[in-house]
Amino acid sequence: MNLEEKLKQLPNDAGVYQYFDKDGHLLYIGKAKVLKNRVKSYFKFTPKLLPADKLSPRIYKMITEVESLEWIVVPNEHDALILENSLIKQLKPKYNILLRDDKTYPYIYINLNEDFPRLEITRKVLKEKNIKYFGPYSIGARDMLDSIYEIVPLVQKKSCIKGKEACLFHQINKCHAPCEGKITKEDYAKLVDEALGFIYNKNKLVTKLNSKMEEYSADFRFEEAMKLRDRIKSIKKSQIQTGMDLATNENLDLFAIKAINNKAVLVRMFFRDGKLASSNHNYIKQNKDDINIDINEAYSRAIVNYYDNELPLLPSEILIADEIEEKRDIEEFIKQKFSKSISILNPKRGKKKEIIQVAHNNCDELLRLQNTSSETSLYEDLKLLFNLEKTPNRFECFDNSHMMGQATVGAMVTWEEKFVKSDFRHYNLEAKDEYAQMRETLMRRVESFEKNPAPDMWVIDGGETLLKLARDIRDSCGVNLDIVAIAKEKLDFKAHRAKGSAKDIIFYERAGEILKLELLPSDKRLQFIQRLRDEAHRFAITFHKKQKRKEDTQISLLQIKGIGEAKVKKLLLYFGTFDNIKNANLKELKEILNEKDAMLLLNYFKNLEG
Repeated sequence: MNLEEKLKQLPNDAGVYQYFDKDGHLLYIGKAKVLKNRVKSYFKFTPKLLPADKLSPRIYKMITEVESLEWIVVPNEHDALILENSLIKQLKPKYNILLRDDKTYPYIYINLNEDFPRLEITRKVLKEKNIKYFGPYSIGARDMLDSIYEIVPLVQKKSCIKGKEACLFHQINKCHAPCEGKITKEDYAKLVDEALGFIYNKNKLVTKLNSKMEEYSADFRFEEAMKLRDRIKSIKKSQIQTGMDLATNENLDLFAIKAINNKAVLVRMFFRDGKLASSNHNYIKQNKDDINIDINEAYSRAIVNYYDNELPLLPSEILIADEIEEKRDIEEFIKQKFSKSISILNPKRGKKKEIIQVAHNNCDELLRLQNTSSETSLYEDLKLLFNLEKTPNRFECFDNSHMMGQATVGAMVTWEEKFVKSDFRHYNLEAKDEYAQMRETLMRRVESFEKNPAPDMWVIDGGETLLKLARDIRDSCGVNLDIVAIAKEKLDFKAHRAKGSAKDIIFYERAGEILKLELLPSDKRLQFIQRLRDEAHRFAITFHKKQKRKEDTQISLLQIKGIGEAKVKKLLLYFGTFDNIKNANLKELKEILNEKDAMLLLNYFKNLEG
């Protein structure tokens, strides 16, 4: 059935539509209140089927490539919005605007139900009441928390308050030992207020840290001073300096997008109790030949992506720097998600208009900095080298590691302008051979596409066979994703690893074929791919060694005289994991073992740590 015949069959229902090119590649996903009306608006019938006249240059180009169409009917437009967002994140259509940073951000929280509460970090909504949240923080949350514990003598560890006697933290004046009753609840509450004051006022925290850093330097404690210096830098980076206070106690989220030619940037700012808590940004990636960006679509994607997560702290209003068409739909989506009405506003005057201008100014600066980035030309070179449709910006590289079948692990490292450590992943694997291990690793990654969308390119540590495997996995899930593989040169079917003579061979796809490429060692493109491969290898080896040590510890349990396999099984049934067995006290172990065996086990772990 050709495209024109498919258009005639469109229903009058709400739903999601998908455009495909002549090769069956997904071009675009959209939603509609009435599929028939929305999809037909892209075309004109005069009498030949052509793109409609009023389309943006980007969408006009896309429609010229459309050869087939599919759709999914849903009960209402709200469901269409949710399905559209989910499919775009998973499948990465060529012409949709793709935003990377839709993950949940960390929050600092304090549980005020406790007698001696601590500040901690979470990404989840906690079930208990009377919990106060601060954030979200894109960076700097851990540094803020560590700095506060450096300055304020709160209970330093969760386990401390459960203890019966004062520990080292009390001896070094970092805790007042509530475990021994050395501080009252009322006096401890004053310490909590002091700590919260540093969260509300980061400048006050930075001033205190600078003073502490100078104190350490004067005492020749240079390593500690350097740690504080790095923390100060991280805390300062965690927010845009607005130099303003809203003079209210409002919680506001702000989204601003600015585009120049084919480059665009999104800035988010989070105001809590009238003050800027944190901010972050993302570049919106486009093909080099895209003439412009659909601002309306960019805002919709950014807001829906962010509020599609469970959030501990919601704003009273969402501010946007431009008017958008789908404002009411998004407000309804948020209401359905959180059972709370939150207005989306484009302020025209006053303080809120001023902070919109601050966000726009930061967009201008970020776009200027991107234009000077040395990485941009490298990404363009990779596009030309591998004959890609779009310029890759985000990369994921995979490697596996094991020793004689033991502690088999997979590893994924992520690069976007730099290594994104928070997006690195480890996988414990069941598979025994290299091919099956890579298959298991990639399948595990594919299963997480809905939560963490696919990158622009996969780099596989392996040769032609593993590249074909990765291609088959990619094609099976319909995602738009380029793949290359890098492997050591093989002589007589063995990797040629003699020092100084091992060459790296790159394998890549072109028009359905797998091609082989040898580049000079000095080639920047090869060096970049090698850097990704080497980091993946390091990450895999590090995790493998950790798992191997863990396995060795577990196996050695069976070798303790008097603790046989039957007793180990009983311990596992009761405690669940070897870590829980290791952390158990004498009383807990005596629930399963006699006192002699329990002491034997305690002494074993004590000697192991020593």
